[in-house]
Amino acid sequence: MSAGASVPAGRVGRPHGLDGSFYVTRPKPRLLELGTTVSVGGGEHEIVRRAGTEQRPIVRLDGIEDREAALELRGAELAVRTDSAPQLGEDEYWAHELEGCEVRAGGRVLGTVTRMIELPSCEALEVQVAASAQPLIVPMVKDAIREVRIVERRIEVDRDFLDLPTDDPGAAA
Repeated sequence: MSAGASVPAGRVGRPHGLDGSFYVTRPKPRLLELGTTVSVGGGEHEIVRRAGTEQRPIVRLDGIEDREAALELRGAELAVRTDSAPQLGEDEYWAHELEGCEVRAGGRVLGTVTRMIELPSCEALEVQVAASAQPLIVPMVKDAIREVRIVERRIEVDRDFLDLPTDDPGAAA
């Protein structure tokens, strides 16, 4: 990623209270720690309050002092500079890195990753399959994902684990 690149951390949701705090929608909790600097609404602000849960965090940013200021930011994306984001472990990826990757099984193209979704047991890739109106859901587990090549924008999946028929690579059995 380039030096100016950023990682989406969520979006400003509805205000919480009168002090400028707000809920974060589509949160990436690892990026919303107290003291983290986020870009939002054309400026950079430090997180000075962090409450709520991992699924429904509440934050307050320095310089956002009241409910009206939080309302003005509602819907805006929160982002963290890549060089400030926590380092990911081996076989961990940010969702935006996987979106748009070509998904293949046994050398055959299945489709393209449209987004990462959270399931009760794991995260999964939603893959738009050209031959089907229904997306293919690929769990982000070692048995399903054989290889991820971010630079090449390609993900190799295990056809047998996903129970894909060999005659139609885009259709689930």
